[in-house]
Amino acid sequence: MVMTLEIRPTALADAPVRGFEMLIDGRWTAGAEGRTIDRNAPSHGIVVSRYQAAPRMDAERAIASARKAFDHGRWPHTTASQRSRVLLKAADLIEARAEDLAYLDCIEGGKPITQVRGEIAGAVDIWRYAAALARDLHGESYNSLGQNTLGVVLREGIGVVSIITPWNFPFLILSQKLPFALAAGCTCVVKPSELTSGSTLVLGEILEEAGVPDSVVNIVTGTGPEVGAIMTSHPAVDMVSFTGSTGVGKLTMTNAAQTLKKVSLELGGKNPQIVFPDADLDSFIDAAVFGAYFNAGECCNAGSRLILHKSIASDVVKRVAELAKYVKVGDPLDPATQVGAIITPQHLEKIAGYVASAKNSGAKVVHGGDQLDLGMGHFMSPTILEAVMPDMEIAREEVFGPVLSVLTFETAAEAVEIANSIDYGLSASVWSRDFDTCLTFGRSLRVGTVWMNTFMDGASELPFGGYKQSGLGRELGRRAVEDYTETKTLNMHIGGRTNWWMPRQENWPGQRTDRDLAE
Repeated sequence: MVMTLEIRPTALADAPVRGFEMLIDGRWTAGAEGRTIDRNAPSHGIVVSRYQAAPRMDAERAIASARKAFDHGRWPHTTASQRSRVLLKAADLIEARAEDLAYLDCIEGGKPITQVRGEIAGAVDIWRYAAALARDLHGESYNSLGQNTLGVVLREGIGVVSIITPWNFPFLILSQKLPFALAAGCTCVVKPSELTSGSTLVLGEILEEAGVPDSVVNIVTGTGPEVGAIMTSHPAVDMVSFTGSTGVGKLTMTNAAQTLKKVSLELGGKNPQIVFPDADLDSFIDAAVFGAYFNAGECCNAGSRLILHKSIASDVVKRVAELAKYVKVGDPLDPATQVGAIITPQHLEKIAGYVASAKNSGAKVVHGGDQLDLGMGHFMSPTILEAVMPDMEIAREEVFGPVLSVLTFETAAEAVEIANSIDYGLSASVWSRDFDTCLTFGRSLRVGTVWMNTFMDGASELPFGGYKQSGLGRELGRRAVEDYTETKTLNMHIGGRTNWWMPRQENWPGQRTDRDLAE
């Protein structure tokens, strides 16, 4: 049994297709070749948005605009308090337009409307946090280097930043990058996913109203090969901040290496929830279902691996499967929906392929495992697989769908080995009433975030990022603005300097003595 909600055919049928232009050099403009991209709502199967399909020349125009704005514009030279005020105003405007932004991410991404409203609220908090960090950005001074030396370390905006964001959290992930780059005084070229560009383009309107100068933020829509490739390789770009799949992240790094750009990558995850017999199982069962099916599992932080102690595995799987029956799948516009549509039919087939492969390898479907026919759109039932072995594809690769794999362990050392044995290292959780166990595991797991007796909590103050092939660098946290800066050392010598090339002799012609310097 899967709780499903009716898809309402008329919910979007009468809504006009929303057309968007791009923001380049302070102007809203069509693409140079006049091509467009139609976005079908994955839940309703009708066109809801139309974006410009930018060719390479549009991306180059946007990069040139950002370069000019950084090298000759006023934004990098504004005071921290001025930049902070602009970011705070942007946060207020985002909050005022929250429903518009949430609606776009809902219909373009198939995300439940209630969930997206929470994401927009979280984004507002991030923008306000970035505004605070803008005023805290500073360098250093060293007056302990001797009487004749003063050292000053400046921290300056790195320059032009290419920001490339994915389709699964269009507005939230952009908000983990752009406000911090702006707080540092950088200029930016933004490329949202061609599947979910709407909310990013609305943000362009918001930033204009908030007072961000022309050309400081440029937004280009299009595909990765046409737009993303040049944004990651162009010599006028100083840094690339990318969130997406590990495969595309590797390509991004290769492109950026041509000119040795700084690269920040937030990539995939195959995140374990490790459960000991003394855990609060009532709390864990809810966290397991939430972690697996939040955002239809299309989440780099999804808790897609349960690593259960053998003594409790059978009971836990039974209880998780029972609760999964009540997860509501359906129309993302319905506030009661908990799991919306899968982003594309191709991705739905990919998820189903992983489940079929797991069954062929010996895994057992305990719950779900099927594509759902709700009359329209692309939906997958919440799925649980047990009898999964650590070497199976389903236990090692990121499915990016509502699929939960169950593995078991007998000793703590075995649990650590299973958790750390894959290529990813984004996040994990440990469940035990013994905090010694939690802390020991927290220090043993090679991941960027470890939750203890909870899952997928977060705050703007806490850094986010991964180990191994889950990425490079960190987003959020008090050093998030520093990621978009370079440091410059000013080494200042006071008074005269003894010549190196001339032997030091008393009364040598032209030689200045210590007495001369003192006088």
